[in-house]
This record gives sequence, structure tokens and C-alpha cells, in this order.
Amino acid sequence: MGVVSPQRIDSAVASLIHRGPDQQGVYRSNFISLGATRLKIIDLESGNQPMVSNDGDVVLVFNGEIYNHIELRRELEGLGHKFHSHSDTEVILNAFLQWDTKCFARLRGMFAIALWSESKKRLVLARDRMGIKPLYICCLNDDILFGSELKAILIHPEVNRQLSMAGLNCFLSMNFVPCPWTLVDGIEKLPPGYLLEWRDGEIRREIFWSVTLHENPHWTLESAKEQLDFLLRDSIREHLVSDVPLGIWLSGGLDSSTILHYAAAQASSRLKTFSISFRGRSFDETDYIHRMAAQYGTEHHELDVSPDADLTSAIEEFAYYSDEPNADSGALPVWFLSQMTRDHVTVALSGEGADEIFGGYLTYRADGLARAARRIPAGVRRCALKLLRHLPVSDDKIAPEYKLKRFLEGSLLSAEEAHLYWNGTFSEAQKKRFFVGADSRYISSLLRGFREPSNSLGNLNRFLALDQKCYLPDDILYKSDRMSMAHSVELRPPFLDHRLVEFAASLPEKFKINGSSQKYLLRELMKRKLPGFILQRKKIGLDIPTHDWLRGVLRPMLLDTLTTDAIKQTKLFRADVIQGFIQDHMERRANIGFHLWGLMILFLWMKKWKIQAAPFAEVKREPLEKVLTFT
Repeated sequence: MGVVSPQRIDSAVASLIHRGPDQQGVYRSNFISLGATRLKIIDLESGNQPMVSNDGDVVLVFNGEIYNHIELRRELEGLGHKFHSHSDTEVILNAFLQWDTKCFARLRGMFAIALWSESKKRLVLARDRMGIKPLYICCLNDDILFGSELKAILIHPEVNRQLSMAGLNCFLSMNFVPCPWTLVDGIEKLPPGYLLEWRDGEIRREIFWSVTLHENPHWTLESAKEQLDFLLRDSIREHLVSDVPLGIWLSGGLDSSTILHYAAAQASSRLKTFSISFRGRSFDETDYIHRMAAQYGTEHHELDVSPDADLTSAIEEFAYYSDEPNADSGALPVWFLSQMTRDHVTVALSGEGADEIFGGYLTYRADGLARAARRIPAGVRRCALKLLRHLPVSDDKIAPEYKLKRFLEGSLLSAEEAHLYWNGTFSEAQKKRFFVGADSRYISSLLRGFREPSNSLGNLNRFLALDQKCYLPDDILYKSDRMSMAHSVELRPPFLDHRLVEFAASLPEKFKINGSSQKYLLRELMKRKLPGFILQRKKIGLDIPTHDWLRGVLRPMLLDTLTTDAIKQTKLFRADVIQGFIQDHMERRANIGFHLWGLMILFLWMKKWKIQAAPFAEVKREPLEKVLTFT
């Protein structure tokens, strides 16, 4: 935190206790107050935080894990540094003393770091390359407040709790809020791979790592498979290091099964695996998961997420632990999965990131198909869409008519807007129907660097780059971090070792999607390692049956949250249109459960944190330069 009273720093640390119930500490001086909480994963007994340098001048707090701290320690010892512990915390501190801000590019792992120099009155913040760990910032007059979650900043009574129009516009379109915005005006996220330096109220930002997707024509399929095998083996070996119980989240898909395969070859004891099921759902992965657990002899734990579970209590807790809302309904099963995991282990490995770096989402194939579809006159596509809307409504997210409707709607947008729309909810035109603050400038500014023909990324790589910049850190990793840390579970994604990310960025597009085969290189590598039933199955995902549950078990919660009075009080939304959405969904005239889910989560969050929406006439239009700074 910045210049705050001792009482406020204590409250801020207490608000983050779930992120680190094993260790908490506070540092205070006349200029700054710093607090830290951390899980005990490795030998940290003598590496408590905050950690102060031997001369008392530099103080460090950080959240995360540094996987190459042993090799860095050896290098630093060779340069004359003395160590008093075996912790990665002390390695970061000495690395900063040796190399200043150049040290961050040497760290391999996930981290959010703050370093304060008393003599220079200098604060340095840094966030890991892929955005696995969060870092929020608020400039308040000449002071700076920061924390791993928004709630640590909202403790301060002078922080304005007003909705950000930029953040809200993005949330309604994308289901999440992309960097650098949040949903609170004046609070930003430090982008992945960035550092920030603060001195006397002056701020300087700098990129310490970035990746460009550029094909290396020298890769052959065999040489690429050999390199991927080496990188996966090394990354998973590092991610398995832990002095506390460790497990693997198993979905029955290619990514988590790959992690299980490599982990089983290197683990010194029987592995624990964890999964959730949706029995009664038409697309359940339970059989795949059971067969994988049996094949590798794991100690498997499973939880059935059914309408009988206490869904409403879990969703109400989202408002606190999610900090800012995320409309990805996959957060609910991840919540229950984390809850079950904590009963057995403290650390879990997961497959996040493989889809975004190797091309695993159906949307990437849709992007290619849409290029062909746009050759058909728009009027013909609109007529086809009108006919499809008269078909019976199915609760099944993967029903062909649902996907076709969504595809045709996206084909009527620009290629970049369509890509966001297929993963998101409302298009710009749809937002204007019910949101008086609708403003397309923010989405357009995010997409500026990914439009054809101004970029040279390639048809697939530009969408991978877009997802790596926005969707991965601000939806997938955000969801995983909040839901796991809410239950004090450290989640590690081995696919996001930056060496793997850089390798994937250098691959030809045909090694990512080849015909109808997605994640082609990974699939080719695992052909002789994994059973055929994993390689041949369709990708499904963890989404709950949102459409059905909002018509059933979650209907009372939806109606109690999106009341006419609550909607009108915001002065930003048209209550009659939103009530029409609800009625259309309940009477099965439309499948808009994901849209309603996002609005419900938004309103629950606003109520929990007392976030106010200024009357639209008084809304401050945020400058586009803010987002363009980070492209």
C-alpha cells in the first residue's frame, strides 16, 4: 500500500488473508506502509515477508513463485551476495540489489512484486510476463496504493467507488475487463510483463518482456515436437517442486492429460487428481476423467456440481472474492473445484494457457470460416439468421443451432469484433438497446493493433495475440486466481512458462491448426503418449448449464437481483429492455443465459462493494490514450 495509516495497512492485509493464511507481515516507515500474506509452499520459515535488505534500505513484498531461484541464488552468491534462507523471496531481493529492474527479466515464474527504497524514496512494482498474478494500482493525489486485489485498495476511504465507463463497456461486450482498466474509476491493472516506478508522485512505466508471434520457417514437425517435449518436461518438473501436498486438476481433455502424463513420469509419489462432474448434463467428461485417473493410478477426487449444490451461496461469495466481476460462468465450477482441492492439497497444476498459445478454441476455426461466409451477401446471412431464430430453443450450449446462430451474428461484424463476440456476450449494437453509456471507442482501441491489413501477424496468429493480451490474463487467469486463492490454493499453469510461450509464438500457423485438427503440434507429440480416447474426443469445457439453471434453481436469485428498481437506480440501464431479456429467456424465446448471468454478477458486485454509477450526463469520458499506452 502507499502512504496509509497503520490501521489501514492492517485492514488491507486482513482483507487478503485468504491469499496467504500461513504468513502475514507489515512494514512501516514515515513514507510507506507495506503488507504481505503468503502461503507456505517451500522452505520459507526464514524468508518471511516483508523482507528487508541487510542495510535496512530496501524492502520487498511479493506474491507468487520463482521456479529458477536456486540457479539465480548460485549466480548471486558468485557475485558476493550472502543468504540467510533458502527462500525465493531473498533471491528476488538480492537480484534487485544486483541488477535493479533488469532482474525481472531473469525471473522465471509467476509474480507480483513491490520493492521500496527508503533512501531514494522509490517504489518499483512488477507483474509476471503472462499476468498469472494480479496487481492493481490507484494513484491518489501524490500517493500510490496497490494490492493483489481491489479490496485492499478499496479499504482506503478516499478511493472513489464510481463505475468506470471504459471498464463497463468492455465488461458488457467481453465478459471481463481488459488491462489496464477495472470497473472502478481511477483503479488500473498493471499489464503483464510491465514494471512501474514511482518517485514523489511521478510514475514511469516500462515493458520488461513481450512476445511477438512470428513464424520461424526452419521448424520441421519433428524438430518442433522434440523441442516441445523438452520444454514441457522441464516446465512441469519445475512446477512440481513443493514441500506441501500437490495435485493436478484433471478435465479429461488434452491439456490436463498432458500435464498428468509428464508429472507421472517425474513425481516421486502417487499423484492426486481432482475433477468436477455435471451428471445429467448431455456433455459430461466424467468417463474420460475416470479412465485417465485409472490409467495413471492417481488418487482421484471428484465432486458433482448439480442443482442440489448450494449454488446461490457460492455465487454470493463471488462478489467478495472476485473483487471485480467476471461474467465467465465457468467460475462457478472452478469455485467448487478449488474448495474440494483445498481439503487435500495446497498446490495444484492446471492446463490454462495451452488453448491460447497453441490454438485450441473453436473460435479460431470460426474466424477462418467467417472469412468465407462474408463472401455471401449480408442480406442472405440475415435471412438465414432470422429463420434460425424461429427454431426451438435448446438448453445445450453446444447444440448446433446455438453455435450457428452465434456464428452468423458474428459474421455480420468485423473479423476482430466477431472474435470477441463469440467469446463474449453483447455486440455494440445490442449494448445500445439497454445501456445508455454504450461507447464503441474502447473496444475499437483494443482491436486497433489486430486489424487487417495493417498487421503482419497472419490470420490465426493475430487472434492468438489478441487472446494472449486480453482473454488469457483478464478472464482465464483472473478466474483461476480468484477462485483458487479464495480457498487458499496455489494454482500453477505449466503451459505458461515463458519459454513455452516464446516457442509457440515462433511456430508456423499450420502447427497450431491444421485442417480440422486444433493444437496440432501438441496433439502430434502426445499421439504415442496418451490413450486414443483423449486425443479423439471433442473439446467441451467447464461451463455450467447456465441457460437451464437460470430458468430453474437460479431463477429466484436472478429475479431478486435484476429488479426494475435496482436497474433504474443505476441510471445507466433501461429496465424495460432488461426485463424483456429475462422474459424472453424464461419463456424460451431466446437463449441468453450467459448475458443474464453477466448482468446478475455485475449487480451483485455493485451492491456488495457499494459501487456507484454517476448519472450519464456527468460520466467522465476516459481518454483513449490510457489504453493505447499499453498496446
